[in-house]
Amino acid sequence: MTQQTAPPAAPAGTGTGLGHGAEEVAAAKQSRLIWWAFRKHRLAVVGLIAVLLIYLVALFAEFLAPFDTGRFDADYSYAPPQLIQVGDRGAEGFGLYVNGYTSVMDNETLAVSYTVDESRRVPIGLFVRGDEYRLWGLIPGDRHLIGPVDPADPMYLLGADRNGRDLFSRIIHGTRVSMTIGLIGVALAFALGVVLGGISGYFGGKIDILIQRVVEFFMSIPTLPLWLGLAAALPGDWGPIQRYFAITVILAIIAWTDLARVTRGRFLSLRSEEFVTSAHLDGNSQRAVIFRHMLPSFTSHLVASLTLSVPGMILAETSLSFLGLGLQAPVVSWGVLLQEAQNVRTLATAPWLMIPGLGVIIAVLALNFVGDGLRDAADPYKR
Repeated sequence: MTQQTAPPAAPAGTGTGLGHGAEEVAAAKQSRLIWWAFRKHRLAVVGLIAVLLIYLVALFAEFLAPFDTGRFDADYSYAPPQLIQVGDRGAEGFGLYVNGYTSVMDNETLAVSYTVDESRRVPIGLFVRGDEYRLWGLIPGDRHLIGPVDPADPMYLLGADRNGRDLFSRIIHGTRVSMTIGLIGVALAFALGVVLGGISGYFGGKIDILIQRVVEFFMSIPTLPLWLGLAAALPGDWGPIQRYFAITVILAIIAWTDLARVTRGRFLSLRSEEFVTSAHLDGNSQRAVIFRHMLPSFTSHLVASLTLSVPGMILAETSLSFLGLGLQAPVVSWGVLLQEAQNVRTLATAPWLMIPGLGVIIAVLALNFVGDGLRDAADPYKR
């Protein structure tokens, strides 16, 4: 009689699709499973890194920007971008510098053109002293990550606008407004969508009919005219902070309907599940059933929806501000900066004014990649 041997054990990391052993996967929490699946989505990981870097820029905008948003020099209106170079800076020794400008005015058109003056080198450095600021409105400081050694020297790494303000500094400061208005708007829309959608799906009946009619009313209105109408209704004497929060609320009012419909559908399907019935039989209150049992069952889907909603908010704010109906100066956002790019003649003179649009594209793409990765990682049928 031949002795039968057991088949060799499967090597660790096979059979799960997550790069981990079957026993490790079986014992892992849901959050860890989602993270393992998310790491396999390369674009999502790249997007997550980009999003974290963007929010770091927003968090430390005053330190990272070479100048304050209000600083200007009319002598350098529409000055072109300067290239950072390394070499001999004269009295300052070897290090970083940018070449200065030579401006020439056309006597007929009065147009000013700039040429690079290689004989003039503007020394720049790291952690230099410059415009004073209060980080997060609390911590005073005057150190900047990069800037000219002499604050009076011109340094326009991405060019200047019509008032001679540094576009690079204004883009960094605008990152905070454009990226945070997306978070605040999505948080409000998320709360409205989950609460109203959950009430509609859980209780049903007349409450469901009423909420769904409200949802359908908002969804039937064209989005852009609704934005324009609500934004135009804002009082003209409101300050920047009031207008900021008003635009946030407007965007939230419009964005909650899709999430409410999805949440309602999930509640309708879950309320007849056995675990919900068991929770009721155990004596749990309706609040406990909703927040302890039903919502956690599709939290991953809500997180993915939340991430995918932020780009829409950013684009909405940028569009309204670009049209002059959103945020207004002196508030600096990417949409406000793009207002100067409406004029074709201005773009022909200073094409670098379109650079804030590149920030919008990068942020939206990165957030979409992260949202796609979370949605795929949260789907148990794809593991």
